[in-house]
Amino acid sequence: MPHIRTLSDISVDDFHIILNMIDKRKQQIQAKQSITVLNNHTIGLLFEKPSTRTRAGFEIAAQKLGATTIYLPASELQLKRGEPVSDVARILGSYMDCIVARVNSHQTITDLAQYADIPVVNGLCDLAHPTQGICDIFTIREHRPNVKGLTLAYIGDGNNVCHSLLFGCAMMGMHIHVACPKGYEPNANIVKKSQEIAKQTNCRIFITESSKDAAKNADILYTDTWVSMGQEDEKQSRIALFTDYQINDSLLSIANSDALIMHCLPAYRGLEIADNMIDHPQSIIWQQGANKMYSATGILEYSI
Repeated sequence: MPHIRTLSDISVDDFHIILNMIDKRKQQIQAKQSITVLNNHTIGLLFEKPSTRTRAGFEIAAQKLGATTIYLPASELQLKRGEPVSDVARILGSYMDCIVARVNSHQTITDLAQYADIPVVNGLCDLAHPTQGICDIFTIREHRPNVKGLTLAYIGDGNNVCHSLLFGCAMMGMHIHVACPKGYEPNANIVKKSQEIAKQTNCRIFITESSKDAAKNADILYTDTWVSMGQEDEKQSRIALFTDYQINDSLLSIANSDALIMHCLPAYRGLEIADNMIDHPQSIIWQQGANKMYSATGILEYSI
């Protein structure tokens, strides 16, 4: 079953296949061509968390491929009153062809994949955001077709997005530098698995507390919010702790002169990224956001 629970579920070869699928479907969609590869398929969107790009992207992508979708907010399901995920998964699996789930706990993704008997795509959980990682690598490849050997500097919280970039960069042979405050480093098991892949693709994974060390000679500067959903009560303490981890003119000056600027959105302008960086000539943030829909086409087609 081709689940995408984390990017480690995908082989290096399949990762390239998905990227090529996305490229093909993007060209067809932009050319207004009719695509029917997922006719008569139904995609369930099970969301415990709010979303702009992931929800809209997958709904529209499914429609572009000929599929229908059903939006399943967890607050309106029996999950709310305590029905086990395993029971819900068995029923949804008998109705649908794929589930895209945006949830709080990675265990929910694991349970859905175990019991649904259909492909499950992780649209975000506390551990990983693989669909974002696929979108990000695709976006980089559009601007830098020869991605192998490039260096991506991730600045900020070692969170679910960071975890997926570790896998994605390793599979593409891209070096990745991660700068986080002490105590906010990426998950050690994720780093270990990524390093195993990196050995095969001959790239470097570098974890540091210094944003300057990470950004030096980087080809891409990437950041995400310092305060993820569910961490609102930590906002003020995180802002104080992450002050030196902002993408701004100073950090951009340390990177390569043509370095790309990325953010998975939504952004807190003036916190993790300076306001002028979002619309900077070297920013590809809006293309990155638009590609969430295009990348969803390749992800769905691969999974189903």
